Amino acid sequence: MKTHRWSWAVIVAGLAFMLQAPLGIKAQDMQAPQDSQVAQDAQGLPDAQSPQPGAQAPPDAQSPTQDTDQDPSTRVARLNLMEGSVSFQPGGENDWVDAVLNRPLVTGDNLWADEDSRAEVHVGSTALRLGAKTGITLLEVSDRAAQIRLAQGSLIVKVRHVDDEDTYEIDTPNIAFTVLQPGDYRIDVGPDGNRTEVTVWRGRGEVTGGGSSYTVVAYQHATFTGTDHLDYDLGQIPDEDGFDTWALQRDQAEDRSDSANYVSREMTGYEDLDEYGDWSYVAGYGTCWRPRGLVVGWAPYRFGHWIWIAPWGWTWVEDEPWGFAPFHYGRWAFVGAGWFWVPGPVYVRPVWAPALVGWVGGAAGFRFSVGVGVGWFPLAPGEVFVPGYRVSRVYVNNVNITNTRVDVTRVTNVYNTVVVNRTVNNIRYANRNVSGGVTVVSHDTFVNARPVSRNIVSVPPRELASAPVSHRIGVEPVRGSVLGAGRAVANRPPAAVTSRPVVALRTPAPMPRSFQQRQEQAGGHLNQQPLVRQEAPGRPVPANQAKRQEQPSPDGFRPFGQPNGANNQTKPQPRVYEQQGTPPPERSTQPENQNAQPPREFRPPQQTERQPSQERQPTQDWSHPLAKPVPPVRERNEQQKEQKFNNWQQQRPAPAARPSQQHSSPPSRQERPSKK
Repeated sequence: MKTHRWSWAVIVAGLAFMLQAPLGIKAQDMQAPQDSQVAQDAQGLPDAQSPQPGAQAPPDAQSPTQDTDQDPSTRVARLNLMEGSVSFQPGGENDWVDAVLNRPLVTGDNLWADEDSRAEVHVGSTALRLGAKTGITLLEVSDRAAQIRLAQGSLIVKVRHVDDEDTYEIDTPNIAFTVLQPGDYRIDVGPDGNRTEVTVWRGRGEVTGGGSSYTVVAYQHATFTGTDHLDYDLGQIPDEDGFDTWALQRDQAEDRSDSANYVSREMTGYEDLDEYGDWSYVAGYGTCWRPRGLVVGWAPYRFGHWIWIAPWGWTWVEDEPWGFAPFHYGRWAFVGAGWFWVPGPVYVRPVWAPALVGWVGGAAGFRFSVGVGVGWFPLAPGEVFVPGYRVSRVYVNNVNITNTRVDVTRVTNVYNTVVVNRTVNNIRYANRNVSGGVTVVSHDTFVNARPVSRNIVSVPPRELASAPVSHRIGVEPVRGSVLGAGRAVANRPPAAVTSRPVVALRTPAPMPRSFQQRQEQAGGHLNQQPLVRQEAPGRPVPANQAKRQEQPSPDGFRPFGQPNGANNQTKPQPRVYEQQGTPPPERSTQPENQNAQPPREFRPPQQTERQPSQERQPTQDWSHPLAKPVPPVRERNEQQKEQKFNNWQQQRPAPAARPSQQHSSPPSRQERPSKK
């Protein structure tokens, strides 16, 4: 009887094996072409590192779709222009220092333009221009929000792109102004903070304050006086002053940008590429940008300094006025006898990175023969960037596929090699072997934000070749790493600028803690935390998802999103409000590589718009040292609103003749006397 039972067991097991074998063979056959393609694209990358038999996933392994809310912002602001005296205060710190061009600005940072001074800040395609005696705080700069505290002075805002999920809010001591459409806006706050003027040359915005809400449209100038109760007046746009003219000229220069043909306007820093370099086609890389007028011995990430910005950590600040986009997006390639910057696919919004480099000898306890030092080299096209700060696997995918031509499978292979198996030295990096491609400085130069080009340490090539390579460095920051290269300023902004609260419709992000507080919480090891959240090795990527990620959107841009999103349901695309009258970017007639993007198809502005939310009530259960909730909107006298609008419309001059060709700049404006 036992013999019969064993016979039946053997027969059932054999049938099960025969049924599963064809499925296994079919799965391997389906995967083979993809693996072959990865090998062709690897450019020296070793075979995918598989986990050792019996290896277990790290204890903190997570699904690729988990904890993405904890990822750092995919965009930052950039200080790209200064005239006169401009000072800066890092979020959470008490010291004010001279502002430094190309410094990334993040949530909590403060900026002050002194008398007879101006400054320009970009957040993607959005420009913020500060007039004289103007102070702002970045209450939040995140993927979908730009919330600015304007305590005093004049701020001109140029918004080129708004979609349903974007929020642009300017908070003053008595009103909160929300941008509803792309356009040109100016907000002026008096020295005592009791009066705010809103000018709309083009676009549409909503003002909330004093228990009321108001809509301000193109060609309107609205004045709001008081705090608890607002006195509201509506009139015609005043004549231009010098600040308006300067901002308009800056806008027109950006409108003519040739670089917008090759990269997204949401790539912060694109606006300076035309003036300082040229675009050309390079075999194997496609359309690339090459800077002009470089000094002998120039190399990427050599003429600038390092600073520490939480939560990203070590961040590069380039000296050249064009030195933002090429050091936080894309990759660098050495072709012939020079360096070329190779941008990634034209995504709507590429992911910003603190520095796209590989570290040499940066491990804790490592010493060069000349002493303790830190070295690095720029990553080449197709090489995977593994962040040294705490992120999700979704973020690792996005920061790579939006900045270089690489597929998710290869990103996973490198991630397993570097993070899971910790065998980064098995990867061959192209720029590590370029003569002069590796830069080394002393530990003291690195942590104190000193100029790299003046303090380079000479290391024998053989020693550089044998030094370990890492995706992160074990160098602890000091307070000087946070303040950066700026010198302490003698004239601090007025106390009203630094402490005056504003009213906000949107709950601001929490203010960052000081460097000392963060360091104490980390036990003095701020840069030795488990920053990268590890994933189980060999996690498969569905082929249909990888293919869908490569599909360009109908307007010619590759969509930005989560390639490993858990929700497979088809979602309607959000409405996108493009700048009115913007002509389609001209595509280059030069040949493109096989991964080139199709030309962007111009679409007329949407007739529908995001309406102001009259029923939206601010959340009252939050507190912030620099902002307070705006009073809830109450019923108001609509008859008074109608009367003011009718008076404005009757006084409005006849519209000027429409130009024969579309132009993206606002209508011509006459010079007006400077405001006092």
